[in-house]
Amino acid sequence: MKVIFLTDVKGQGKKNQVVEVSDGYAKNFLIPRKLAKPADAQSLNDVKVKAEALEYRIATEKKEAQELAARLKEIVVVINAAGGSDSRLYGSITSKDIADALKASHGIDIDKRKISLADPIKAYGTYQADVKLYTEVTGKITVRVEK
Repeated sequence: MKVIFLTDVKGQGKKNQVVEVSDGYAKNFLIPRKLAKPADAQSLNDVKVKAEALEYRIATEKKEAQELAARLKEIVVVINAAGGSDSRLYGSITSKDIADALKASHGIDIDKRKISLADPIKAYGTYQADVKLYTEVTGKITVRVEK
């Protein structure tokens, strides 16, 4: 009997997967526990529509992330910080500082956990930071620290 899993079933399959199982297993275990439903024409069509919608959503989110990565490449985030006479900062510039400056100056809201710095910024100058926007989509942002 062909069934469509409603949840992940260990050793059998994942959610929305169509699998051939024995009749007794389907009728006595999977269907009464609402782990699966019979795979009729309507159910198969619903699964197909959901899969297409998911693919479309992923494609649009990835496209938006690529557009944002292209925008970030052109942007220079300027952060004013206090430092000593030897051009070293009193603290360090963190990814939170970069995210806040990006939001304030350019209106782009990026989570601080998505910004990664190779080394902590502890001196004045220009630095590059990687921004993970989506799976397999990474942008670069230029950070300039001034007095």
